[in-house]
This record gives sequence, structure tokens and C-alpha cells, in this order.
Amino acid sequence: MPRSGEGKDRDVRRPPARGDLSAAVVSALERPPGTVRLPDARTVAAADPYGDDLHLALALCYELHYRGFDAVPDTWEWDPELLRFRALLEKGFLGALRADLPRPGEVTALLDGLLVEPADGTGVSYFLRDEGELWHLREYAAQRSLYHLKEADPHLWVVPRLWGQAKAGMMAVEYDEFGAGRAERVHARLFAGLLADLGLDPAYGHYLGVCPRQMLAVNNLMSLFGLHRAHRGALVGHFAWVEVTSSPGSRRLAQALERLDAGPAAVHFYAEHVEADAVHEQLVRHQVVRGLLREEPALAPDVAFGIAATDLLEERLGAHLLDAWQAGRTSLFAPL
Repeated sequence: MPRSGEGKDRDVRRPPARGDLSAAVVSALERPPGTVRLPDARTVAAADPYGDDLHLALALCYELHYRGFDAVPDTWEWDPELLRFRALLEKGFLGALRADLPRPGEVTALLDGLLVEPADGTGVSYFLRDEGELWHLREYAAQRSLYHLKEADPHLWVVPRLWGQAKAGMMAVEYDEFGAGRAERVHARLFAGLLADLGLDPAYGHYLGVCPRQMLAVNNLMSLFGLHRAHRGALVGHFAWVEVTSSPGSRRLAQALERLDAGPAAVHFYAEHVEADAVHEQLVRHQVVRGLLREEPALAPDVAFGIAATDLLEERLGAHLLDAWQAGRTSLFAPL
């Protein structure tokens, strides 16, 4: 039987490697910390900064800060050699994003642009609502499980780096994300119910090995921003993108799940986000973003970069999904 997505177990299995970088991490985690040497700067610099190998390696490094992996010692989390290697991976990824987004724009204009709903929308949620089949929804849910089974966790890292109105607004949103004090209402648990309704395994981290590079990059971005105080502005920008775009997209996904009779828990997850995230969008814009920039106005370019980088990676993920589905092939690295 599928394991609960909310249990105490940490049975997260390491996925197969996709190249030399991820193979080095997989191999290292099979040995005691402090006993291995990971690839050097020249090797990492030669890798595709958006590629499967680099992003699986980065995902493996980041997961040590969440629930970790089965049979891997917790002491790997802060191993100096692994942190050195992770910094090289992050440098390549961030460098590529900054090259692609040399002038991301102004914060208010970027957020206002996200609120515009095109009359002839052609994105993933429109496709799933209007013509998607059950296998499309199952692939989509499997990929989004990388985030939704840890929903709000990486954003919490920014809380001790905020103060005043920004901190209060952030905690108001996070309180809802974690169930407002009720374990059965935690959003990660609700998404586990969605996975079960779709006949998918609700265990945390189960689909890491089948997610393509586009999804891994989306997920890695929030961990990168969250783990570094220097990127607190970018993390707030990322969080704002998530909350501003969530409500209308969730409405379309709930309609898609209803049309395909996917099950009550599946529909409920996205229906819950329609109303909740409409409120969160206002809190994030007017309390978190505005509060942060009132205290630290110099962070405006970082907030804008966080918004723009999230938008860029989500657009690339959406293009990948639609290209695959419209051609009748799986969007996953390996089929379910």
C-alpha cells in the first residue's frame, strides 16, 4: 500500500543518476561524510545549468535539508565538501538565470502583469481544464508533488530574516498553509489525498526520480532562495509569484478534476486554494512585499529577480508539458 505522505518515516529513496554530477552525489551519500571528493569547479562549469544532471544533483543536495534519504546520516546535511559542491551547482544555475534576466523589471509592474488573465489562455491549466485526459492530470500531479508535499516549508526559512509587517504578513499566510492549527488541514496532507484519488503514491519524495529537468529547476529555485539569507528578497519575490498566480490557476485545475471525476479529495485541494490564495495574494502584496521594501528598499531588484526567475522557469515547464502532451508522449523523465 502507498505510505502516508504525512508519516514519521523518512523512507525517501535516492533516484538513479542522470550523469556524472548526480552520480557523484548518489555515490557520496552511500559513504560516511568527510570521506569523498566531489567534482571540481571546471567539471561543474562545463555542465548544462538547466540540465537533468545538474538539477538532479542539486535536488539531492537540497533534500538533505528537508527529510533526508533512507539510510543517509543526517550529518551529511552540513558536510563541508558537499556544501562546496552545492555552491558550484548554485553558481551555474544562478548565473544562467541572471544572464537570461539581465533587467527583470520593477516589482509592482511585474506583480500587476501576473494578475492579467488573457482572454484566449493557452497555458497548462487551460489545457487540463478544456481537453486534458486523466493521464495528463496524473503526470501533472506527480510532478507538482515535489513541491506540494513540502508546501510552504522552504518559505519558512525567510521568516527569521524578516521583521515588522513583512514577518507578520508572512506568518499569516504560512499559518493557513500549515492547516491553521489542524493537522488534517495541512496543505501537504490535502495534496496527499489528491494523489491517492488519482491512483498515485502519496509518499513524500516518491516521484523525484521521474520528474524532468524543468520541474526540478522550478523546485530547486525555491530551496536555493530559501537557504540563503542573501536571497531573502528573491524568496519573497518567488513567494509572491506563487500566491498571485495560484487562485485562477487552481480554479481551472479544480474544474479539470471535476470534469474527469477524479475524486473529492483531488477536487478539494484546488478548490481550497481558489479562495484561500485570493486572500493570500493581498497579504503577500500589501504586507509581505511592501513591508520588506519599506524596511529594505535596496532589495527591490532582488524581489523583482525572484518574480521574474520563477515566471521564466514556470513558462519553460509549461512549454515542456504542452509540447509532450500535444504530441501524445509522456512529459516525465520516465513514465509512471
